[in-house]
Amino acid sequence: MLPQTIDETAELLSATDYVCSRPLATVTFLALKLGRPLFLEGEAGVGKTEIAKALATALGRRLIRLQCYEGLDAASAVYEWNYAAQMIEIRLAEAGGAGSADRAALARDLFSERFLTARPLLEAMRPQEGGAPVLLIDELDRTDEPFEAFLLEALSDFQVTIPELGTVTAPEPPIVVLTSNRTREVHDALKRRCLYHWVDYPDFETELAILRARAPEAQEALSREVVGFVQRLRTEDLFKKPGIAETIDWAKALMALDSLALSPQVISDTLGALLKYQDDIMRIQGSEAARILSEVQREAAAG
Repeated sequence: MLPQTIDETAELLSATDYVCSRPLATVTFLALKLGRPLFLEGEAGVGKTEIAKALATALGRRLIRLQCYEGLDAASAVYEWNYAAQMIEIRLAEAGGAGSADRAALARDLFSERFLTARPLLEAMRPQEGGAPVLLIDELDRTDEPFEAFLLEALSDFQVTIPELGTVTAPEPPIVVLTSNRTREVHDALKRRCLYHWVDYPDFETELAILRARAPEAQEALSREVVGFVQRLRTEDLFKKPGIAETIDWAKALMALDSLALSPQVISDTLGALLKYQDDIMRIQGSEAARILSEVQREAAAG
């Protein structure tokens, strides 16, 4: 059953350890209530993909993911024919000396459901046990405009066409979540079909709540230092700022080393769990890490 209020939506997500802001809970509730796709933009690692996973888990729905990439076309996103199996069927018919009637039946059978491989968009249009699935169209900004145009039509009518079989219409529209890291602008026509939300990096208290939920075994003092350090790190001039996923990974790495508190040496030794570019690591390790940690500790003592 879908949540009936914004508070119920926030509680539903919280039950899966997804901590979200009131505005994000609101737009998620409206997307579910109105049956509109939810379009989430933001930096990589801020939790856009995770909300689709959390919704699928909380609602008991199947999660179907379409991972976008450069060159993705409609055929790859909807369906493919199993050409290898079709060729085997043809060879077997030839070996058996099939007559003209048999060949006509074979021609019809070759393009039937038996040889069809459903890709994410077609799979999302089919009936599902437990209700309509959650369709995650991840990193849409990696595709090009022709695919966006196709997606616009598919999401408007919640149907796709297979020339050999006809049109497949979803008996119940899927719950659609689209994400973008904004490496390029997505066309306005597609955005207009969706409810839009910019997912920003969380503030200190929200990120601390996320870390408590995802790494509950971490000591409170260590969690506060980790979040404070990461929050300060995001104000530095870095090629790639650490996301929430990196905060969680770093905390777990520190726990694996039995670290009870941060130190410049521990930070330098484990920066690879937090930063993913060597230039960023070289910039932060050593005296810079010590400076940032000192500022974090001073603020914590003053607060």
